[in-house]
Amino acid sequence: MNTTRSTPARRAVLQQLGGLAAAALVPGVALAQGNKTTLKIAISIPESHPTVVALKAACAEVLKESGGRLAIDVYPNGQLGSDTDTVSQVRSGAIDFVCTANQIWGNLVPVISINTLAFAFPDYATVWKAMDGELGAHIRSQFDKIGVVPVGKAFDHGFRQITHSSRPITSPKDMEGMKIRVPASPNSTSLFKGLGASPTTVPIGELYTALQTKVVDGQENALPTIDATKLYEVQKYCSYTSHMWDCFTLVGNKRNWNALPDDLRALVSRVFDAHALKQRAAHEALNASLEAKLKGFGMQFNTVDGKPFRDALQKAGYYGEWQKKFGAEAWTLLEKYSGKLA
Repeated sequence: MNTTRSTPARRAVLQQLGGLAAAALVPGVALAQGNKTTLKIAISIPESHPTVVALKAACAEVLKESGGRLAIDVYPNGQLGSDTDTVSQVRSGAIDFVCTANQIWGNLVPVISINTLAFAFPDYATVWKAMDGELGAHIRSQFDKIGVVPVGKAFDHGFRQITHSSRPITSPKDMEGMKIRVPASPNSTSLFKGLGASPTTVPIGELYTALQTKVVDGQENALPTIDATKLYEVQKYCSYTSHMWDCFTLVGNKRNWNALPDDLRALVSRVFDAHALKQRAAHEALNASLEAKLKGFGMQFNTVDGKPFRDALQKAGYYGEWQKKFGAEAWTLLEKYSGKLA
């Protein structure tokens, strides 16, 4: 008997195996039963944070509207690794998406983090004009240099405030010698060195323990992050410095993204745009309500005049340094919204 003869059943099996093999050539794009594709999003912050809530809601909507063709799973709380780890994995295609702060991407392309320049934005009206306008478009265009693609609008990660275990921050003098945790970001490190502090990089997942064991004295984050990571348990004072604003951008591996059919890419972009706008509103509302909640946990708050801090940074050469690193084009776009900085 000729066992190599092709039959309809055998051809069907071979076609199916061929399809699976083709899908396997695209790392991170997992073909499940039928034509269902499953993708992964990594994010380092806890699932109670408004950004994670928005991502999960968007993924549920994509699953429904795609008729089950596209499932996107969210892995919060650093389950797939630190920001640095997951950025590397997305660039290689091992993970499909990472949602993290622009200052983290600034390690690879400095200008992506230009929105985090100290005291650049006075309020949210200015932030969203810039980020949904020419400055944001310029930032987003830079991701292509490292083989990744931003998907959807920016999520609000808030104006950052300084917390300390034993005293409030009222002036630049209070920063001298302070051991402060910062993300893995050259801009953050430069900022706090310019104020005379001693910045130390600690992943967000290890921050609580670092504060508890006095590896660092304080840290800086927006109130929703302070709440979601329960830092009120290890920090007593919160000083409203609003020294920096940052966003979280959903960024995908370019090859994996382009492997999706056009209609699914359009669906994902539309849905994540809509949920980013919802997240911004939710984040701002939560931020406004959190002072009372955190006071209930024993935190004390004070408002800080930002001008002496900005003057100290100007004197330290901080703005001149970053003007050179970001380049004339990006700096001009930033000052279009922020006003003169250097």
